[in-house]
Amino acid sequence: MNWKKILPLLAFVLGLAYVAIPWGPRNPGSGFNYESFGKLPVQVGGRIKPLDTVARNNLMLLSERQSVEVPREGGGTVEVPAIIWLAELAARPDVADTWPVFRFLHPDVRSTLGFTEDDGKVFSYKELEPRFEQIDRLFQQLPENQERWDSYDEALARLHERITRYHKLLHSFHPLGNTTRLLEEYRAYRSIIGPGLAELQKQQNGQPYNEQILQTFMGFADRYLKLSKQAMLRIIPPSGDQPIDGDWENVGDSLLRSIQTRTIDPVVREYAQLTESYHSEDEEEFNAVAGQIRSDFRAQYPGEKFRVAFEQRFNQAAPFYRSSVVYVLVLLLVLVSWLRWGETLRPTAAALLVAAFLVHTLGLFARMYIQDRPPVTNLYSSAVFTGWGAVLLGIIFERFFRNGFGAATAALVGFATLIVAHHLSLSGDTLELMRAVLDSNFWLATHVTIITIGYSAVFLAGGLALFYVIRGVFTNGLDKKMEKTLGNMVYGITCFALLFSFVGTMLGGVWADQSWGRFWGWDPKENGALLLVLWGAVMLHARWGGLVRTRGFMNMAIFGNVITSWSWFGTNMLGIGLHSYGFMDAAFFWLSAFVISQVGFMLIGGLPRHLWRSAPLLGVRKRAGKDAPPSGPGAATGEIGSAG
Repeated sequence: MNWKKILPLLAFVLGLAYVAIPWGPRNPGSGFNYESFGKLPVQVGGRIKPLDTVARNNLMLLSERQSVEVPREGGGTVEVPAIIWLAELAARPDVADTWPVFRFLHPDVRSTLGFTEDDGKVFSYKELEPRFEQIDRLFQQLPENQERWDSYDEALARLHERITRYHKLLHSFHPLGNTTRLLEEYRAYRSIIGPGLAELQKQQNGQPYNEQILQTFMGFADRYLKLSKQAMLRIIPPSGDQPIDGDWENVGDSLLRSIQTRTIDPVVREYAQLTESYHSEDEEEFNAVAGQIRSDFRAQYPGEKFRVAFEQRFNQAAPFYRSSVVYVLVLLLVLVSWLRWGETLRPTAAALLVAAFLVHTLGLFARMYIQDRPPVTNLYSSAVFTGWGAVLLGIIFERFFRNGFGAATAALVGFATLIVAHHLSLSGDTLELMRAVLDSNFWLATHVTIITIGYSAVFLAGGLALFYVIRGVFTNGLDKKMEKTLGNMVYGITCFALLFSFVGTMLGGVWADQSWGRFWGWDPKENGALLLVLWGAVMLHARWGGLVRTRGFMNMAIFGNVITSWSWFGTNMLGIGLHSYGFMDAAFFWLSAFVISQVGFMLIGGLPRHLWRSAPLLGVRKRAGKDAPPSGPGAATGEIGSAG
């Protein structure tokens, strides 16, 4: 049996299967059809999304996870998906309030609120409820200028925001305090609207009126007015021939509008029935009502009948997470192939890399379909696209050179950028609508896409240089031929990166001229892009002029990672300029750690060559305490394969 041919094919098939299976139907419960419930459409932040996305995003913001660890009666815990948590919050809040979903770790905040380390890291609503007044009082005492906040202030404000979010989500489906007789309440409300308006008119005209009827009517109105101000989700689609992307209504707004229409919107009644059936554990009615809401939505907006359901499947499949797992496996296979079984494991890793890339591509195009926008719309999508571009280029290099470096570097950059994207997702909906400054014209879309490809190329070059240093210093697996090959690979990708960075920067100027009336304004983001172009030019001139040879060129490529990370993230952290739409102060630590790591690799790469484990293969020997150049042809020419 020829394993050299069978293993790559098997790896490719298994890699696709690993990420394809979750795209199929899956109901994370017993009789309740949570998948159908998760596909119900709502409008949040101006975007139409399924309840599954709402559940995942809000639970991520509360607990930094997409599931809840609920204690079992017999001991231990069980992991509950986000959509079940949302269903419980909507219909059985007394149960959801006991589930630990509020994560806060700041020791001073925990101490102030009376929690110890033994109390854990995640708390329930019930555990925090006795401290709500204290939390609100402490929040009101924070300085108005947020620039003066320290880590304690930020942690306290974050906890206050999470509690507020929980309340708004709780008020999104029905009036609070009634989950068993909602339909009865709505019937009573509808019946009192006419008499209540009549008595109100009498009061305003100074005529005798029935105070009990008026108070009952005004009680309903006040209750629903509060609901309209507190609800987060808009669950009532526009009526009639209005476009789907118009303003939806929340439950409170719809119930207040009933005063004019004298009727209760069917969607409001259906959600009330959905809540009652879930609370009474009537699985058949719950599933039927959820299906009816979806059916009515598809009938009213046939053009959107697939997009919302597709987003729910996309969430369920988690293609980027699964791609990152496969990228790690690819990297491990390549590293092992450099030690033994290289002829078998290297093509296997390459085949698995292609499978992961196809899934990465599927996820990228899925996001484009859901948003109906170009691939890069925010920092999260830029991380996803940067990794995608680096993997594509790495696959091309691996196809030509077949030495494992292209696959290893692609897997490393792909995994690293998807990890960055994962941490960026903790800030909320990654499919949010673009800011006005980013949603203007064709030149912006091309500028952002092209310059992001430039980021991908620079990171790929830097990744190849990292492997050059690691393999040369720490192993005896780097010889002259491999050094020359890696030098040529980094040189070629640097030329590619310079081209795309330059063109992308120029297109950004065209867009700026159309949007702001000036081609260039020395904005921090513009300076970052220019710095990337200049560094690429410096690298090429240093090589062409013989100022550096292979080792120096590799160290410059590693420093390119620092330049790119600053252009990508660092400029946003300044909090100034027209481009500061992706500010994330939490990333400062990780950006600093990344920069330090790259400088560390540069210092390692600058060690005297006789200290490298690969020194004998590179023709370097120790002489009088200095690196002795190799003898023979080309020793003093400064060519790529020399010891420099």
